[in-house]
Amino acid sequence: MSDIDQKIKDIEDEIQKTQYNKATSHHIGKLKAKIARLKEEQIKRNSSGTKGQGFYVKKSGDATAVLVGFPSVGKSTLLNELTNAESKVGAYQFTTLDIIPGIMEYNNAQIQIFDVPGIITGASGGKGRGKEILAVARDADLIIIVLDVLNPQHINVILKEIHDIGVRPNQTKPDVRVKKTGRGGVKVSSTIPLSKLDEVTIRSVLNEYGIHNASVLFREDISIDQFIDVLDGNKSYVPMIILMNKTDLVDEAYLNQIRETIPDFIPISADKKHNMDYLRETIFNNLGLIRVYLKPQGKQADMEDPLIIKKGTTVIEACGKLHREFVKNFRHAKIWGTSVKFPGQKVGPDHVLEDEDVLRVILKK
Repeated sequence: MSDIDQKIKDIEDEIQKTQYNKATSHHIGKLKAKIARLKEEQIKRNSSGTKGQGFYVKKSGDATAVLVGFPSVGKSTLLNELTNAESKVGAYQFTTLDIIPGIMEYNNAQIQIFDVPGIITGASGGKGRGKEILAVARDADLIIIVLDVLNPQHINVILKEIHDIGVRPNQTKPDVRVKKTGRGGVKVSSTIPLSKLDEVTIRSVLNEYGIHNASVLFREDISIDQFIDVLDGNKSYVPMIILMNKTDLVDEAYLNQIRETIPDFIPISADKKHNMDYLRETIFNNLGLIRVYLKPQGKQADMEDPLIIKKGTTVIEACGKLHREFVKNFRHAKIWGTSVKFPGQKVGPDHVLEDEDVLRVILKK
């Protein structure tokens, strides 16, 4: 055990022994901040000592998803079923020794899906090239956890490894602003009541990060752990779905037992092609993609080949995907669809588009 591992273990033991209440919350917050700082130091040390080559992943398509799971859970079979890839399939561990990309076409979107080598316990610490594998998940638009129905308990290991690499699945970035100042101490304000943090705890955690003068604004009621994530500033917030593969081997009663601890999994059988259509739909929906149809001046809208963009995209951002001249010479746009009050409504560059809107861009002459 390294000196940092020992320090982390000692602090974790102290947290375990400390009863959590209002009087001890600031002390626990300080201890958790210390652990976060030590883990960051550990990652830096391990990275500087690693000379091996990482995985090179070239992204393409409208969005990316990555299949994460233990060896031999059926990720390669699933990738081959969902996409045009030809990932090697074998009934033994570590069949996939490199990252295999494939493209899934759905609702006119091209979604790139990566099959990565199976992770193992300790992956986030570098075991089995785990850190490089999980780095791919960190940069994806969607994490797809694939579990073997006979080993559902692996979910706990995978979630821990993903957490330790700095990914916060199915969470949004906390709405907290920390602005360092030259003097004046720490000023804390909030737009909502804080039920999980008090000012003493906030100051204690900031102090651990060497921040003694700052303006802190909370627009969300967050926990100590979320506040530490804000101060670390290097966390990745990625949507995630959980698949239970090989469900053709078990009955519904067995699946209901699993649902008691993992309620939101999607039952599939990649080998038997079970539930694949629903899975494709779920992947598309969780990526937050929408379709926008383009209408050139004096012509009908092209309803066959939509522009695929992320939910929340503005008109000017959509123009940027089309051509830089559209941004440079943008005058206004007209929209037909659910994002406007009436068909053909004139909108500006900051108008947010919705699924199946029809867009006509008017440029300066």
